[in-house]
Amino acid sequence: MRQWRRLWEEEGEDTERQESIIYGLSTQGNAPKKSFKPLLPPEALLSIGHYHTTCPDVEGIISQKVAAWVKKDPTLAPAIIRLHFHDCAVGGCDASILLNHPGSERTALESRTLRGFQLIDNIKIELEKRCPRIVSCADILTAAARDATLMAGGPFWEVPFGRKDNKISLAREANMVPHGHENITALIAFFQEKGLDILDLVTLSSSHTIGRSICSSIMDKIYNFNRTGKPDPSLNVYFLKLLRKRCKRVMDLVHLDVITPRTFDTTYYTNLMRKVGLLSTDQSLFSDARTAPFFSVSMVKLGNVHVLTRPNEGEIRVNCNYVNIV
Repeated sequence: MRQWRRLWEEEGEDTERQESIIYGLSTQGNAPKKSFKPLLPPEALLSIGHYHTTCPDVEGIISQKVAAWVKKDPTLAPAIIRLHFHDCAVGGCDASILLNHPGSERTALESRTLRGFQLIDNIKIELEKRCPRIVSCADILTAAARDATLMAGGPFWEVPFGRKDNKISLAREANMVPHGHENITALIAFFQEKGLDILDLVTLSSSHTIGRSICSSIMDKIYNFNRTGKPDPSLNVYFLKLLRKRCKRVMDLVHLDVITPRTFDTTYYTNLMRKVGLLSTDQSLFSDARTAPFFSVSMVKLGNVHVLTRPNEGEIRVNCNYVNIV
């Protein structure tokens, strides 16, 4: 309160006017009193119970679908987590990555290895049968990422709902997502712009305990195209030989965690200690498993990045691939 008063005094607001704003008092004779309501941040409009009355089975349906698909193909678990990150990293968690039209994020070169779109479509079809035009694609993707983490042995967290789907998706913005070879200063700046701190950066990076990376992300690291002429000192020499054997072409794939590639565990941190971390960004973020309990907290924060929640923002798509036809 005192900070507000000081700011307005500096800008020349008279005391009577200041108090009318702070306390909701009218200064216009007998005019009705009006309350001053500060605009809440968009994430404050999300809630755990958003669908309790409109679509009470939403979480159960998403969970069952994710479980069934991941049981058939365990590689879908890290794929869905990655898809969620790419969505939130560009503009916010608004399902813009799911839009499938010429010039969308999904069609960008940087998105060519993303997977899991069919699973999200399958969930959406089921929810449209049960609760037509109620559940957003952005909420589906966020909850699916949580359930995929669980299926891989990771932690549980409550997902607040109420996101809207964006109507805009631009391919040129897809390159905003970190590629795995940025320096730490750039990574910290990227996360801070999203409202995430250094702890979030370290803990969310632990999702690299599952999944695979395209070899183009590590070619400089393993073949030493970075001018030194010497092996990367952050890599175990035997791990380096293994990577060179598996990465003959830029489009080849290699496990992010070579020890337990399909299990969400703390081996990611152990790998860094042993100098067998795949991505340069991960090895630079060297830490230990004491940060693991913070993962679920950071995932909630990630899922709240620049969400669309107000009545005049976004829409609830009927088909996650396309904007609604009015």
